[in-house]
Amino acid sequence: HGLQSATRALNDGADIDWIVAALLHDIGDGLAPQNHDKMAAEIIRPFVRDEVAWTVEHHGIFQMVYYAEHYGWDPEKRQAFKDHRYYQSCVDFCERWDQSSFDPDYPMKDLDFFAPMVREVFARKAHDQGHILPGVVVGVPANAA
Repeated sequence: HGLQSATRALNDGADIDWIVAALLHDIGDGLAPQNHDKMAAEIIRPFVRDEVAWTVEHHGIFQMVYYAEHYGWDPEKRQAFKDHRYYQSCVDFCERWDQSSFDPDYPMKDLDFFAPMVREVFARKAHDQGHILPGVVVGVPANAA
């Protein structure tokens, strides 16, 4: 799923922060299924834009629009964030790179392809404001398809 998410981000022309985030956004699923999104965000937060870390941290809530009704939960829980500057980025991330990335026939890049990107991001100086860019909205690139 992570490889497919990252490949979709790459194919859409996303920058390295989005691509690495797409690859790692569900990395906490096995260890912390109830808060995997927060765990993944804490791993990448020191090295990526604030917008990207926020999106990863909140993608679990935003994904509920696709399945929550089947569990009797509120599918519109993400509306609590509708006025947040990163709201649309998270909506787009979930729609284009998360929810759509369960297609067994989608052609994906392998982990070796993404490894240099992961190394580049995690080699950055942690919490460097030149990478974190608090409050800056880059957004998910326009759909290339």
